[in-house]
Amino acid sequence: MAGRTEANSFEISRRAALIGAASVAGIGGAFAQSLSVDAPADALGAALAGSNRSPNNRARDRWRAPRESLSFFGIQPNHTVVEILPGSVGYWLEILAPYLKDKGKYVAGGRGEEEKRESYIVDHDRLLAKLAADPATYGKVEVTRFNPTTRVAAPDASADFVLTFRNLHNWIDRDQIEGALEAFRKALKPGGVLGVSDHRGRTDMSQDAQMKSGYIRQDYAIALIEKAGFKLAGTSEAKANPKDTKDHPAGVWTLPPSYRLKDQDREKYAAIGESDRFLLKFVKA
Repeated sequence: MAGRTEANSFEISRRAALIGAASVAGIGGAFAQSLSVDAPADALGAALAGSNRSPNNRARDRWRAPRESLSFFGIQPNHTVVEILPGSVGYWLEILAPYLKDKGKYVAGGRGEEEKRESYIVDHDRLLAKLAADPATYGKVEVTRFNPTTRVAAPDASADFVLTFRNLHNWIDRDQIEGALEAFRKALKPGGVLGVSDHRGRTDMSQDAQMKSGYIRQDYAIALIEKAGFKLAGTSEAKANPKDTKDHPAGVWTLPPSYRLKDQDREKYAAIGESDRFLLKFVKA
């Protein structure tokens, strides 16, 4: 499969040394400084505490580290942020839409019109209904259609940030990763930031060996994204979960919130929590 070449193709062994780095000095500094604003200290806190947030999404904060994640990316209220495939659950949508409403812009890169999976079409319709039901919070949200092979999520050079959470493994598995990354690169302004998070795979197994489990090797992801024209600007352990052994019978979907095994060993998997995840920040080269 073209989208799943191994270490020699992406020089994974050479790039593995980057994983432990907290940041790469000098990349994107001028860009971030030029976009900074004197935001109220509690602006993000207010968004996190918003009444629009569902109880289920609030319960996931301990695993998804929203304050730490968005602060790590450097997102401020005056930015244009494109989130790829937020879905009807809208975990990040519920935080970012009100946070960006007054001075910035939140763009939801939703499912493309040519999407053939009925479940995805239903989910996209639910997303639109969610936005329509609360115009005071979501009235300024812009919804676009995204497909990694045929469409971009935003006009060229229009976004300060493009964010994608737990999507890489799908695009790699479907040989769509190159198209997705190219779309993100086009949408970003010069020096714009690509923020990526996904289920962190094991380093003692090849990427091919763990694709069906839903996990992605961090070094593999870094090499893949840098090959597409981005520069690694930092890594964060805000979403690390050392309890995740990454050897579950139904892959990452064994864990919450999916619980693919339903009631089988549910307490065991609830105690582990959501998956161990990497959090990566890239700058458009």
